Parts: sequence; C-alpha cells; structure tokens
Amino acid sequence: MVNHTNPLRRRKFLVPSAILLAVSLAACSTPDAASSTSSTAPSAPATTTRKVTNAEHEVVFHVTEGKLPALVLDAGGGLSSSYWKDLAPRLARATGSKVITYDRAGEGESDEISGPWRVENAVSDLEAGLKELGVTDDVVLVSHSIAGEVATGFVNENPGWVSGAVLVDANVPDFFTDDMLTAFAPAVEKQKNALLAQPSTKKNRQLLSVMVDYAPTHRAFHELTWPQDVPVTAIVASQTPFTDSPDAAQLWRDAQARFAQAGPNRKHVVAENTSHEGIVTERPDVIAGAVEEMLKAVR
Repeated sequence: MVNHTNPLRRRKFLVPSAILLAVSLAACSTPDAASSTSSTAPSAPATTTRKVTNAEHEVVFHVTEGKLPALVLDAGGGLSSSYWKDLAPRLARATGSKVITYDRAGEGESDEISGPWRVENAVSDLEAGLKELGVTDDVVLVSHSIAGEVATGFVNENPGWVSGAVLVDANVPDFFTDDMLTAFAPAVEKQKNALLAQPSTKKNRQLLSVMVDYAPTHRAFHELTWPQDVPVTAIVASQTPFTDSPDAAQLWRDAQARFAQAGPNRKHVVAENTSHEGIVTERPDVIAGAVEEMLKAVR
C-alpha cells in the first residue's frame, strides 16, 4: 500500500536542478545501443520519411510499413526519433506492424515553434501526422518520459484511435501533486537561469520552453485521467530520475504504482538494471516483450 504520509513535510526535500530535466526531459543525447541485430536476422522493411505541416510548421515522421495495429514510438524530451533507431526495426521484424517514429516540434528534423511547451500543441501535431498517414484507429502508443504527457492528452482527445499503450518510464498525472511542484520551483528557476546564461541553441530553447509555466502546465496534467477502456502497461526503470533524492524517488515509484493499479486492464513492470534515460537501449527486451504482449491483447 502507498504511504500517504507526505514525505515533503516529514523532512527537508532536496530536488537538484538536474532532476527537472530528468523528469520533464530525457537525456539530450541518445545512449549507445545495448544490443545489435544478428546478421542472420531478417531485414526490417524499408522506412520512408514524411513531412507533415500543422499550424504553419513541419513535423517529420518516419514510417515502416506493416499491418495494424500501428506502433507509434514517441521519445522523451530532448530526444529525436533516432532514440528508437534499434528498437523500431526490431519491433517491425518481430511484429510485422506498421511502425511510426517522429520528431516532436523543436526536436530532430522538425521545425521549432515559439512559446512555452504545451502538451496540446504536441497532441495536435501527432493528430495531424497520423491523419496524413491514414492511421486514425488501431494505434498502440509507445511513449517515453515526457511523451507520457502527450500520450495521456492524445488518448483523451481522440477516443477510439488508441487500442493500447506502453508507457516507458513515462510521466503520469499521479506524480505532479501540488507539493511536488512546489518542491520543484527552486530547481526550475535555477535551471532556467543557467540556460539563459548559455548561448542560445535549439536544445537550450527546447529545454527552456518546458520550464515556462512549468507548475500550471503540470497542475493541469495532474487533473487528467487515463481512459478505463484503453489498456496500458507502465514500464518503470529500476533507477528513477531521482538518483540524488530518495524521497522523490519513492514518490515517483508510488505514482507509477498507483497509476497501474487504477484500472483492471493495466500492468506494472519494473525493468531491472535500467536508468530513466537509457531504459530503451539497456533493456529493449523488456519493452519489446511488453509491446508484443499488448499487440496480442488488442488484435
């Protein structure tokens, strides 16, 4: 059972500035692949690139053709579609599904947009892209880190499109309580000031966009719920984003467990020997297994 005694009030709660980036944004460089494909394994189908215009900016999608359900892979903040460079072809070969990866606005090859991070903008971009690709139902989302916010918004805004989801150490609404956001406030301000003092780069601008209106944006996210009729597997890294704060780490674990326990068609999986940033390359077997299990359940 979750201990409802608030550890934020029980003792001083330290949130290093790096934690903000770990929770809202994954590491900004893709880890090396943990496994390679055997030379005797069948090749994945060819991947094509499509540029979709939405709200006057272009979003880049990469599509490997296959059958439905389609797998839509969405990487964490600061990461592009290249994060899935090893797992995407593995899933295409193993499942025969259509596999779609993409760069959210401000990431990879997609255009930047001005203003603060807004999950509704990311949802709109994904919507537009999937419509253009003709994939408006029988979708399985595979979402890492901040992409969990996109998945939650998308599944609520587009009932009937999503058959299931695999959340990969993803942000879930349960975590962003008022107490947690209050604890984050000094770290947000410190990290924002540090980035403002650095030369302006695409990476820095993307990080800063998440920090603008961080608390109100995540309070709104906290109010969302995952639909009861959409099955979801929550994979959690054994090492949380909070390597320097045991209290925050426990709150993260508790929130993930509560999320998984809140519906009859949800599953909670701990990926041993993994970190928040590297989980996709450290244990691709766990993620691939969860995706394959989800496809069996929804087909």
